[in-house]
Amino acid sequence: MLRFATELVAWVATPWALAGRSWLLAVLSVVVLIGLPTCFATPGDKAKVIVAVPGWVTILLVVLQLVAAVVGSWFAWPAWAAVVVTVLAAATVVTERRRWRWLAGRGGVG
Repeated sequence: MLRFATELVAWVATPWALAGRSWLLAVLSVVVLIGLPTCFATPGDKAKVIVAVPGWVTILLVVLQLVAAVVGSWFAWPAWAAVVVTVLAAATVVTERRRWRWLAGRGGVG
């Protein structure tokens, strides 16, 4: 639940932060933040895997979402909102530890 909430924030805050610079970058950020985790997944972590990747790749994709949410919120929104997002991302890291340990043990893709 927390991871999904953080992903939603990343999908909104990152393009919002980039829109002032370039609409193309804003659109590209959404494509990357939604598209990469949709296409690449670790077998056993998702019901349907398009492209199988080792667990560490899935962990990096989650970290990318967390960083995008935090950085995007600090550039796009008032400080109080960015603080809330930062706390949300930190809580997500805490709740993801068990899953990340499992994913870290999934070195292969088969």
